[in-house]
Formats: sequence, C-alpha cells, structure tokens
Amino acid sequence: MTYDEELAERIRTSVAAAAGPAGYREIKMFGGLCWTVNTYLAVGTGDDDLMVHVGTDGVDEALANGARTATMGERTMGGVVLVAAADLPDPDSLAAWVGPAVERARAKPPKKSKA
Repeated sequence: MTYDEELAERIRTSVAAAAGPAGYREIKMFGGLCWTVNTYLAVGTGDDDLMVHVGTDGVDEALANGARTATMGERTMGGVVLVAAADLPDPDSLAAWVGPAVERARAKPPKKSKA
C-alpha cells in the first residue's frame, strides 16, 4: 500500500493542531502512515484514504457520516473506518474526523512500555 503525500501532509497538520503541545508520534505502518497520540492509534493514511480510529462504539455513526468499513485483506478492522480524501476538501472537514480521534486516544491511560 502506498499513500498520498499531499493528504499525509494535511493529516499531519491537523493532528499537530489537535494534539497540541502533548504531541503525537508518526509511524510508518501497513505501507502507509499512522499517527499515535498517548501511545494509541488516532488516524492514519493509505492509498487515498484517511483511516480513523472511532472505536467499536463509533463505527455506526461514522458510517452514517460517509465513512466506510476498514479492512485488511478480508478482515474487518474493528473500530476503524476509512474516509475518502475526496470527502475531505478543506481543513475543517478533515479536523472533524481527526479531532475526535485524537481526543479518544488522549483520554486513555498510556500503554506501558514492553521493555
């Protein structure tokens, strides 16, 4: 899987704004990029899509708002949806997905290191 560099830059800017001084981590994963906040996946990108962790309780609402189910091979990724880049024409539409994902990640206690 590859990713759209322009979309990745837009996501990076949106994550930085949403995460603020608490920060985030950008990781190459699944052939794309993922952004974690507080050690948890918030969003990512692959192909021409924004991947958003909405949690299992947020999938139905996300699908109703235009997202589609995220799959890896033939398996559905629980709690994760995809939003087409074409459905994110401006910073506000992107922030509407990124902001809640960052807040969801920030609300959890950090994972312990596997050292």
